[in-house]
Amino acid sequence: MPATISLSALSLSTPDGRILSTDLDLTFGCERTGLVGRNGVGKTTLLRVLAGDLPVAAGKVAVGGSVGLLRQAVQHRPGETIADLFGVRAGLAVLRRAEAGTASVDELADADWTLEERVATALVAVGVEAPLDTPIAGLSGGQATRVRLAALTFASPDVLLLDEPTNNLDREGRQAMIALLAGWKGGAIVVSHDRELLEAMDAIVELTSLGATRYGGNWSHFRREKAIALEAAKHDLADAEKQIAEIDRGAQRSVETKARKDRRGRGAAAKGGMPRIIAGLRKDRSEDSGGVDARITARRRERAFGALSEARERIEILQPFAVTLAPTGLASRKEVLKLDDVSAGYDAAEPLLQNVSLSIVGPERVALTGPNGVGKTTLLKLLVGDLRPRSGRMWITADVAMLDQTLGLLNPETSILENFRCINPEVDANACRASLARFTFRAGAAEQIVGTLSGGEMLRAGLACVLGGPRPPSLLILDEPTNHLDVASLETIEAGLRAYDGALLVVSHDDAFLDAIGITRRWRLRRSERSYGVHALIEAGGE
Repeated sequence: MPATISLSALSLSTPDGRILSTDLDLTFGCERTGLVGRNGVGKTTLLRVLAGDLPVAAGKVAVGGSVGLLRQAVQHRPGETIADLFGVRAGLAVLRRAEAGTASVDELADADWTLEERVATALVAVGVEAPLDTPIAGLSGGQATRVRLAALTFASPDVLLLDEPTNNLDREGRQAMIALLAGWKGGAIVVSHDRELLEAMDAIVELTSLGATRYGGNWSHFRREKAIALEAAKHDLADAEKQIAEIDRGAQRSVETKARKDRRGRGAAAKGGMPRIIAGLRKDRSEDSGGVDARITARRRERAFGALSEARERIEILQPFAVTLAPTGLASRKEVLKLDDVSAGYDAAEPLLQNVSLSIVGPERVALTGPNGVGKTTLLKLLVGDLRPRSGRMWITADVAMLDQTLGLLNPETSILENFRCINPEVDANACRASLARFTFRAGAAEQIVGTLSGGEMLRAGLACVLGGPRPPSLLILDEPTNHLDVASLETIEAGLRAYDGALLVVSHDDAFLDAIGITRRWRLRRSERSYGVHALIEAGGE
């Protein structure tokens, strides 16, 4: 039977009991499903529930078949090797003893003679060629992710549960991931912000504060449906506002009509034209009628305000983010930075970067690309002064800010508000809060301690502090800014960077992100054919 996972009235909660989602009713079949939603909405929690790592807070989960979970972050045991990840250390030891002629008869009978070939095939499928005794600690983050994925598929679960599988992967790794999923015959549930990967999905499930919604089709189809839903929400909001206005006008007319009737009644009674008992009865009926009308109006207003609130919440979830920033004042022909025949690196005998010449003029938007470990971060450290050239000349004529992968610019022990004031000391409290609100840190959200933020929130806070001031830096450098971000955070950051009018240098493997922020030029680092340790810088329009 095909693998299926069914959720019935499922509630998700954090380990400390905070409710994330309630009443989730979903079915996952033998298809590739992208799971998207804002940071903290419960995507990773759902995967862990499906994998059996976390108990169900409420409701039911029915899993038909086996599941395998690729976690977002894993700490490996000391001495752990590729063979250990695959769980084949004992099987390989039997084969080694067989080769040496020391295996027992029972071992020879049970030996898996195709084991090494099958493991090698799984590794090649994700673009890794390495001995099985290679320590995991010696692999880059991207290589370790690929090996863990290969080990997961080697176990042949019925359903893959993948949590941000393309984080830390270079372009080649992302393509290998997409190709692997394209050929996967079982089910797959993929938490990802990688829009290229999401384009390869058969369906998208979005988790929001309102619950879960399934969209048949890939990312592009999902975005079109969201746009339609946004228009519908705006229409419902306008209808609700119109209805409330009509109710208020009707209530006002009723009050004015009653007041006129009451005045006429009091005038007639004062003239003696109406017996006192009849006047009293009319007054009572008028008061009763007024009370009924008021209760009816209150119920109608309550229903209308409920519709208004629901429509506003849908718009808050669906509405694309936009931001306005102060200008940098960068002139279009000003040379922002220049490297002339520069060599740099940590090994004087064999510098990682050799004979590099490049420049950025005016508000150019440059992407720095290349495979994992080729020297991109080294080049960035050179540009911001953390590393000195070993030869050649380099100068930067603009003020520069860099947001690295660890967001070292921010103090994790203080609030977003305090970080903003520290980076922009000339800004008063009101302007500070207004700037943070443009990056959706409104009211109490600005008081959050930076160290408690998610990866996406922390990067958004860093951008808010750097770009939200009265004069943003003329050159902004970003190192892998899309790692660990959900799509909503990505779109927030993309909107902020589109509004930025300074020079931009970005290290990223995410082509959709680079296109969205208007990259105009690409530099690609590659390994020189003359020496593995020497890298050449190639300027190009694309990959």
